Formats: sequence, structure tokens, C-alpha cells
Amino acid sequence: MQVQSFRVFCDLAETESFTKAAQINGVTQSAVSQQVSSLERQLKILLIERSKKKFRLTHEGQLLYESGKQIVQTFDTLLSRLQEARDVVSGSIRVATIYSIGLHNLPPYVKKFLRAYPTVQVHIEYQRANQVYDDVLGNVVDLGLVAYPNKDSRLEVVPLREETMVLICPPQHPLTKQKTLSLSQLHGQKFIGFEHDIPTRKAIDRILREAGVEVKVVMEFDNIETVKRAVEIEAGIAIVPQGTVVQEVSKHTLVSIPFTEPLPGRPLAVIHRRSKVLSPALKRFIEILKEPV
Repeated sequence: MQVQSFRVFCDLAETESFTKAAQINGVTQSAVSQQVSSLERQLKILLIERSKKKFRLTHEGQLLYESGKQIVQTFDTLLSRLQEARDVVSGSIRVATIYSIGLHNLPPYVKKFLRAYPTVQVHIEYQRANQVYDDVLGNVVDLGLVAYPNKDSRLEVVPLREETMVLICPPQHPLTKQKTLSLSQLHGQKFIGFEHDIPTRKAIDRILREAGVEVKVVMEFDNIETVKRAVEIEAGIAIVPQGTVVQEVSKHTLVSIPFTEPLPGRPLAVIHRRSKVLSPALKRFIEILKEPV
């Protein structure tokens, strides 16, 4: 009986999916099934109620999960301490990030990290915010990068920084004549928004509502790149993080206008499971994310 068998079983118990458990551990679904069957033979118990349509652990399976989780965490803690004692930074890092952070904030930090630790493999996935949380809680990834982090007792939140929010317009828009804008000047304007379940959309809606400003939302998208393209074709205006439009502003395809009274900044954060044992590589990666570029 090996620690890896406990690890696979615990991942299966948490994700309730043979597919996800296989993905997390870099094996096939068949291998996951075989390891579960091997544990059942060795322990002479059933771990999963196979007659049920919905995934469910048996009583013995729940006991094994609880104890197995402790074994895996103890083993991971030991490995982390041994690596730290030898000043070894290696292994792999799995990161899920929302599109705006992954495309515009993350690249220089990844380059900086890989220059310092070239033997570490960094895997990055671009997801909607809700999927980032699911993947972190399901142990599909090690870390998540989000804006406006949720409070969750299962998660550790590491604040990074706050981004300045600005208005973007196509170059021909009448508002571009202004050096700064008040929120009241957006009243009645055609507006390009993020989809309703995206945290940045919720924050922008709250800011406009508190200012008594009503805009005409004509399009909604799930990522920053599509929002910018819609503004470029003069479909409307949008409020976005300033750092996401640097390239377009330099090429004069968009105009960025600050607000007379700066809007609340968009907070960025790293999230990981509170129970997760952080390897030296993960600790260094988080440290670099907190540094100025």
C-alpha cells in the first residue's frame, strides 16, 4: 500500500469524478479504478457504493478518506521540509487563472520565476472565475488567481495588489475629448459589460448603482479580450482594469480615460486550499507574485 494510492483515492473522494482524479494525478481513468480496487482487496472492504447512480463513499470509504488525507498531508509536509532543508525548488505548479490576470498580469511573473527556477514546470489554465474556485477546491490545480476574492473557510486568500479601473472608448467617441470623467457622464451611454456572474461585473454594477448612474448594457461577454474588441468596433464603452488596455492605447485603437474621483481598485489575489501543503516551489511562486514586476 503506497502513499500515491491514498492520494488518488482522496482526490477521487473530493472530486467525485474518476476523470478529474485521473487528470490531477496524471494517470488514466482505468489506473484510478485499479488503484481503488487494489485498496479494496488489501483492506477487504468496499470503498464506493457502485450500485448508486450518484458517487458515494461507503462508511468505510469515508473513514479511509479522512485518515488517508492525514497520511497524504503528513507525507507532503515531510517532502516539503526535506526540500527546504536541501534548498531544493523543483516539481510542478498547476495554476488556474481568470483571463484578464492570465493574459495581462501573469506573464512577467512567470518569466521571472522560471529564470530563477528553470527546473520547475508551470502549467497554466485559463478559466472563468467560478471554475477557478472549483478547480482549487477540487485539487485539480494548486493555485488560483482571481479578482475580488470570495470569502470561504476552505480557502486561504493571499492579497496581491489592486488595479486601477478606467473607462475605455473608441478614438472617435465624444467622451475622448475629456481628460477625466465623472461617473455621472456615463448616464445613458451604450455600455459593454462582463457577464452577470463575473465578479468584476458585479463590482462595476455596484459602483454605478451607488452613484445613481444607469447605462444601457448592449453586450455582455465572459472575458476582457472580447469586451475590448466590442469597444473597438464602436458598439459601446466599458470600464476595465487599466493594465489590460496598455497595448490598445499605445496603438491608438482605444482611448483610456481616468475618472475624476478614482473608482475603488480591483483587488487581485492568490487562492489555495487552506489544508494544502505548499511545496518550496509554490511558496517561491507566491512570493514572486507579491513582488513588483
